[in-house]
Amino acid sequence: MQASFDYIIVGAGSAGCVLANRLSEDADTTILLLEYGGSDHSIFIQMPTALSIPMNTQRFAWQFYTQAEPGLDNRRLHCPRGKVIGGSSSINGMVYVRGHAHDFEEWARRGATDWDYRHCLPYFKKADDWKYGGDAYRKQGGALAVCNGNEMKNPLYRAFIEAGRQAGYMKTDDYNGAQQEGFGAMSMTVRDGVRWSAAKAYLNPAKRRRNLTVLSGALSQRVLFEGKKAVGVEYCRGEKTMRATANREVILCAGVIGSPQLLQCSGVGPAEVLKNAGVEVVHALPGVGENLQDHLEFYFQFVCKQPITLNGKLDWWNKLLIGARWYFFKSGLGATNHFESCAFIRSRAGLAAPDIQYHFLPAAIRYDGKSAFKGHGFQVHVGHNKPHSRGRVWITAPHPLEKPSILFNYLQREEDRQVFRQCVRLTREIIQQPAMEPYRGAEIQPGEAVQSDREIDAFVRQATESAYHPAGTCKMGGDGMAVVDADTRVHGIERLRVVDASIFPVIPNGNLNAPTIMTAERAADLIKGKGMLPPSEAPTELADNWQHAQR
Repeated sequence: MQASFDYIIVGAGSAGCVLANRLSEDADTTILLLEYGGSDHSIFIQMPTALSIPMNTQRFAWQFYTQAEPGLDNRRLHCPRGKVIGGSSSINGMVYVRGHAHDFEEWARRGATDWDYRHCLPYFKKADDWKYGGDAYRKQGGALAVCNGNEMKNPLYRAFIEAGRQAGYMKTDDYNGAQQEGFGAMSMTVRDGVRWSAAKAYLNPAKRRRNLTVLSGALSQRVLFEGKKAVGVEYCRGEKTMRATANREVILCAGVIGSPQLLQCSGVGPAEVLKNAGVEVVHALPGVGENLQDHLEFYFQFVCKQPITLNGKLDWWNKLLIGARWYFFKSGLGATNHFESCAFIRSRAGLAAPDIQYHFLPAAIRYDGKSAFKGHGFQVHVGHNKPHSRGRVWITAPHPLEKPSILFNYLQREEDRQVFRQCVRLTREIIQQPAMEPYRGAEIQPGEAVQSDREIDAFVRQATESAYHPAGTCKMGGDGMAVVDADTRVHGIERLRVVDASIFPVIPNGNLNAPTIMTAERAADLIKGKGMLPPSEAPTELADNWQHAQR
């Protein structure tokens, strides 16, 4: 294998797959893509309903855990990250949410110049293959297939949407379009009943190109430097340690945990963290690994009075039938992630954009599938999407196989605790609407006894889980804690970039796969130095009374 390339990309996740495709479009450019994980050719990855399996499997995911979280009664939370071709897009819940326009306006205000909504929307559209047509916000023909799964055949999905309308909230025809706020159908990255990961969307079509080399089973150990210039990557494959040189740039796409970890292992990061881990400082950059953010959520569960939920399909015989139908026809309950309706609402008056998100599920079961209600039930996943609390990722040893110390500092800010109290009270009000009456039974969780602020706080500390949306550890901007500039270049280092969700200055209002892919699409044009797509003039809509009313 040749040892010199124009670009070396570390990580074949959502961003890495996009960059491998876009950079290899130039036949005169050579690219090496390094990925420690293996093949994504598994039924558990490709079948949407099996989503809980790959994220809990050592073969497909880094099984990270946080340190004891003080705001969650010192619980350690699971934080899986993709360790497979396609990265976390091969193990995630496939939910497609771009975020609110205000998220990207905030990025720009915080120093990510030209990452406002006008400049980001064209790249969301570039990636988009929206099953239902195009408009100023959506299009067909892009790489990333997006649909609504089984089109909300279960009546519970539409009942939830109608309950939101009856409670006084807006409906939205497309929360990824002009109006995010409201209740409506949820989008997923599925095509013809199969998970449509970044590997399927971007990497597979590019593999046939002679100028792209993809190495799986390749663990990147450190970035190689000459002074303050990145010149290559040292990696091991099997028992061999090898080096590859980059004639133009090294691009880290190892994710929110992996990218700061690799920078720190390479001597770039907070000096004290590096010293404590036994790593020589190449370039002191205090923001590497800081600014860690995530979405917390809990499951609001109810008994269902009608036998129409997925809880009735969890025995071995029904699972066999569902699996067989999917295997032969790519249809039925195996062809969806089951999150087919949703909502985005504001927790209080005076907020221009939503800060609470709902995923509706016609089952009462843990996300990891380990514990289900004995009987028929349904649940809504609800959480605060704009947290103020911040954490960090620090290495403790100079080798990337040594898991870093991860602390999110969940619920350390009173503002975050207040919104979770609203999550409980507003959700109860929604589910009590007439549209849910034919289905709504007793409240399973939190339970009707949980009423006061103190009781809700205690429940939230014990019941919340990560929504698996970490972000922000190599943030983009120009302040002293920024790691990359608005062109995704690492401050103070030549020929080194970071492109993944770690560069988000602030976590967007929704699931993170879509904005990660958008970021990589836009970064590809920045890296190639070609003309950027023209900014969009498509308007966005807010609630007319947002200054004075919560709905």
